[in-house]
Amino acid sequence: MSEILVVANETVGGRKLRELLEQKAKVNPSLQVRLVIPQSRPRRGSVIYLQSVRDAAQVRLDLALSVLEELGFEATGEVGDSDPFHATMDAIAERKPDEIVISTLPATASGWLRRDLVERVAEASGIAVQHVISDLDEDSDPVSDTTLVVANQTAGSSELTAYLKEIAAKDDGDSLFIVVVPALGGDGKALAEAQSHLGEVLAGMRDAGLVVSGLAGDPDPFTATLNALQFFRVTRVVISTLPETKSGWLRADLVARVRRYAACPVEHFVANGAAEAVAAS
Repeated sequence: MSEILVVANETVGGRKLRELLEQKAKVNPSLQVRLVIPQSRPRRGSVIYLQSVRDAAQVRLDLALSVLEELGFEATGEVGDSDPFHATMDAIAERKPDEIVISTLPATASGWLRRDLVERVAEASGIAVQHVISDLDEDSDPVSDTTLVVANQTAGSSELTAYLKEIAAKDDGDSLFIVVVPALGGDGKALAEAQSHLGEVLAGMRDAGLVVSGLAGDPDPFTATLNALQFFRVTRVVISTLPETKSGWLRADLVARVRRYAACPVEHFVANGAAEAVAAS
């Protein structure tokens, strides 16, 4: 049994990386895959909570592992250091892999390549490193659609879960969901409460059969959404709110503001019967 160490971030869902792993698995059916996702800040926007940087990497890891497992791979993973070289070398020291694959954006867009990551890892580890380049505009993942769900008081409503299940049923491939729950304040207590609420929401959605992960976001829902759009490549955004008479997000024109920014469709879902979810949260 051999193990391949895969280091990737934005390109972890790329077609070329997946095809390479499938080819290797045909040659070695007992191949084990170990994913390392280094933490990285979004290219633009602000991040109030440093924890959000790690959480975003964890979301990528969770969803990538779900897809690999559905494709038949025996896969595990970890969130690594923000320095991709240190993240890779830490994993090598712990796992002692037989092969290493590093997946990056093209040279014009890749900070990893500007730092000679592939060559440095090969030299320091003494292990052959295979480099996969994914242009996300050309190498998009045909297997899955990824929906960003922004919700707080309505996040745990059965109506929202049912709506997301409808989306999953309509998609041709697998559907992945990333839930962002903005905190209700800027202090540590508010963040902890948002993370606890998020955990309950994710558990309920998984019980309903959805492939989902998520993170707590900035107290400003617009900032939380923009940060998520920088962290993740998504095919649609769903903003879930209370009815207009009860929703501060709608009074702040959140949906229209996100639509002006996002490069994908933005849907507004109203959870009319969210009182039970609000009380639970």
